[in-house]
Amino acid sequence: MPHKTRLVALTLSLAIAACAQTRQTSQLAPPPSVDAAAQPAAASWLADVSAISDGSVAGDRRSAIQRRLHGMGVQWRGVPFAAGEHRGENLLADVSGAADAPLLLLGAHSDKVDAGHGATDNASGSAVVLALAERFKREPLQHHRVAVAFWDLEERGLLGAKAYVADGAVKPALYVNFDVFGWGDTLWMMTPDPNQPLVAATREASDAAALGLSAGDKYPPSDHLAFVKAGWPAVSYSLIGAGEIQLILDAYAGKKNKTQAKVMQVIHSDADTVGQIEPVAAARGVAAIEQALRRWDAQSQ
Repeated sequence: MPHKTRLVALTLSLAIAACAQTRQTSQLAPPPSVDAAAQPAAASWLADVSAISDGSVAGDRRSAIQRRLHGMGVQWRGVPFAAGEHRGENLLADVSGAADAPLLLLGAHSDKVDAGHGATDNASGSAVVLALAERFKREPLQHHRVAVAFWDLEERGLLGAKAYVADGAVKPALYVNFDVFGWGDTLWMMTPDPNQPLVAATREASDAAALGLSAGDKYPPSDHLAFVKAGWPAVSYSLIGAGEIQLILDAYAGKKNKTQAKVMQVIHSDADTVGQIEPVAAARGVAAIEQALRRWDAQSQ
């Protein structure tokens, strides 16, 4: 994109202005200091979303991720796989931690459907994984090693994540998935177990960030399902508006509502562009999840 830098700066400034407006949510609006602190992280995250979503094909999107990992000093590896007539390639990278420590695997799908730029679905989630990789490389966890995965062909039926599980890869102590992390006031957390320690840690961190939390097992299909169905521990996060959650669940259940959630109007369409993204909100969400994972790790023995 010829004017990419200008576009990123313009989009960020518009997003910051939008976030500064008073909105009716289930949470108190964050104090100005919270958004001010998030702005540098927001700019970095938005640059990653833009670089990934500039790629019109899977290989170009992976290349953007590879360049970012290389810039962090993280060595990545491509893992080709086949699923019937489909051929894909996952990206895997070790980030930090001792080789014999339990594995915390963070992942998101990097592919998209043909329509749109796949900014929300799922350059946004891939950018969250990159942001967390950078933070956990700079300051490793105490009790877990961290690795990251960028799955291919999620849109064809979670094929990349299924290939990882089927290949007998290392079973993580926990897999954390990110899909559709573009805007809003609420972290939506898929967890089969409401007593999973990460739920309480996420609630504490989201409260501190003035974000809502909706945690439970009702959640759209994404790569976490490949792990859950194999009996491997997994959760997934999205960042959206609180009022969208039930509307999204209704849509996946085939119910017809007069009001349609923003996410259902954006994903898998030509509307899925960087212009839909709220980078300051996403940066607050990333910071909250980082703190939640650090609390969860500190409690692990």
